[in-house]
Amino acid sequence: MATKGEFSVGRVAARCGVRVSTLHFYERKGLIRSTRNNGNQRRYRADVIRRVAVIKAAQRVGVSLESIRAAFATLPDQRTPTQRDWQRLSRRWHGELSERITQLERLRDSLTGCIGCGCLSMDNCPIYNPDDRLAEEGPGPVILDRASKPEAD
Repeated sequence: MATKGEFSVGRVAARCGVRVSTLHFYERKGLIRSTRNNGNQRRYRADVIRRVAVIKAAQRVGVSLESIRAAFATLPDQRTPTQRDWQRLSRRWHGELSERITQLERLRDSLTGCIGCGCLSMDNCPIYNPDDRLAEEGPGPVILDRASKPEAD
C-alpha cells in the first residue's frame, strides 16, 4: 500500500496516460525517479506526474529524450520543473526546433528531386557523384547535412 503522497507505478501510469513500461523506460533514462517500499515495489512522489507531463509535452513538439534529460539535469536538486522552469526550458528548445523545422522544410522542398545524395535518381541527378566522392564528407545525406549547417565566416 502506498503511503500518503506516494503512488504506485500503475496509478501514475493511469494518471499520466502512459504504459507502465514507459515509466520504467523514463526511469532507466534518468528522467524520473522512484523509491522502493518494503515489498520492493516502486513508489513515485506526486510531483512525478508533472515531470511526465513535461516529458510528454516536450516530446509532442519534437524534443528528444536526451535533450529533455539534459534540461532536467540543469534543475537544482533534480526538482520537478516549475512554470518558470518550463518557460526557460521551452526557450532553450525553441532554437533546436526552429533548426529542425528549417531542415524539414528543405527536405520537403527537395524530396522529389534529390535526397542529398545516396542517390535514387542517378540517370537525371544534376550533381552526379562519380566514384562516390561524397563519401569523403561522411555517411548519410551529406548534401542535406551540409545545407543545414551555417556557413563559417
